[in-house]
Amino acid sequence: MEAKKILLVEDDPNFGSVLRDYLSLNDFEVTLAKNGMEGFEKFKKGTFDLCILDVMMPYKDGYTLAREIREKNAEVPIIFLTAKTLKEDVLKGYKVGADDYLNKPFDSEVLLMKIKAIIQRKASETKPDSTVFEFNIGKFHLNSKLRFLTFEKEEPIKLSPKESELLKMLALHENDLMPRELALTKIWRDDNYFTSRSMDVYIAKLRKYLKQDERVEILNIHGEGFRLVINQ
Repeated sequence: MEAKKILLVEDDPNFGSVLRDYLSLNDFEVTLAKNGMEGFEKFKKGTFDLCILDVMMPYKDGYTLAREIREKNAEVPIIFLTAKTLKEDVLKGYKVGADDYLNKPFDSEVLLMKIKAIIQRKASETKPDSTVFEFNIGKFHLNSKLRFLTFEKEEPIKLSPKESELLKMLALHENDLMPRELALTKIWRDDNYFTSRSMDVYIAKLRKYLKQDERVEILNIHGEGFRLVINQ
C-alpha cells in the first residue's frame, strides 16, 4: 500500500524534525516546511492526504495558510497544532476548515490516532458502497434508510439513528475490522473517552438484537475496534 503523504508546517525546527521522524517511522511520507509561506509553496507543488499546521508562525500564520489551502483544495484534512487553548482560537480554526485540533504539548500517539481516523473517514466517505442501505446479516435484513432490522418473517425492529448507522458501518466492514476511531468520528463526530463509552453501550444493544441468530457475532478486537462476523 502506498504511504500516505502529510504536509507538516512547523516553525520550531527541533519539534518539527522530531515529529516528522515519528510520523515517518509510522509509515507516512512527510514533507516538512518551516513557515506558512514555505508551507503553501510546498502544498502547491505536491499532493497530500493530510496537512498538519502550527497556528503561531512567522510570515504567515496557520489560519491564513489553511484558508489558502482550502481555496485550492476543499477536501484535504487539516489538523491544527497550537499552544493556545482559547475557545475563540479553536472556533476560528474550525471556521477556516480544520478537521481537528491538538494543544501543545500533546501525546504523539494521540496525534497518530487522529491522523489515522481522519484518513479512514475520508476514505470511507468516498467509498461507492457507502450509498448502499440494504444489508443481509445472517437471518436479519437491515434497511438503514428506514432504520428497520427484520429477523426472518417477524415484525421489524425500529433502530435509533445511531444504532442503524453503527450496524450499517459494521455490515460494510463484514468479517473485517471496523476501527473504533472511524465509527466515533463518523457517527459521534468525536473520539473522546465519553463517546467511546457511549459507543460500547450501542454495541451491547446491537448484540442483544442480533442474538436471535446464533451465527451472528460482533467481536471486540481489543484496542482496535469491532468485527461483525457471520459464522457458517
